[in-house]
Amino acid sequence: MENRAVQEILEKQLLTVAKAVEDKLDEEISALDRVDDDDLEALRERRLQQMKKMAEKRSRWISLGHGEYTEIPAEKDFFSAVKASDRVVCHFYRENWPCKVVDKHLSILAKQHMETRFVKINAEKSPFLAEKLKIVVLPTIALIKNAKVDDYVVGFDELGGKDDFTTEELEERLAKAQVIFFEGESSLKSSAKTRSVRQSSNADSSDSE
Repeated sequence: MENRAVQEILEKQLLTVAKAVEDKLDEEISALDRVDDDDLEALRERRLQQMKKMAEKRSRWISLGHGEYTEIPAEKDFFSAVKASDRVVCHFYRENWPCKVVDKHLSILAKQHMETRFVKINAEKSPFLAEKLKIVVLPTIALIKNAKVDDYVVGFDELGGKDDFTTEELEERLAKAQVIFFEGESSLKSSAKTRSVRQSSNADSSDSE
């Protein structure tokens, strides 16, 4: 008897869920039925405008050096770089192993996050900047938004304290500071999945500023 009672409760719950899903589908179908040709044309035009705006934005980013990890040759160039881009990740480095580790990860992330400018500058050759921004430990990554330093990643303490941290871990730290766009799952993992799907298929056959 007890099993039968439980079964009846489950059946009622399933019927309730099924009815809710059915009602939702009916609502969406009705909404589609109300969309006329003018509405569809308006939606299409809006989408085209969004795509055009994003293409223009990407073109501007590329012209500013986004998509690559580059070196700023002199202190004066630092100021023009951070004023030109809304989001900048700047690695203050010197010629040592820890800084080379950071270089490796940032060069990968620069390609993944077109929305942000990734640069590096030799701290030992930039005494004014190093003093002004209180750069003491190297490597230090300055996270800059709207021409102002908003946050720092100093050394490897926030990345496990060792030099074997992953690119994904650094990516998540930059996202926490909102200097890159990040939707919960690493863009590196997403691109790897995309490549995997494409490879499988071949074998078988914004933004905002």
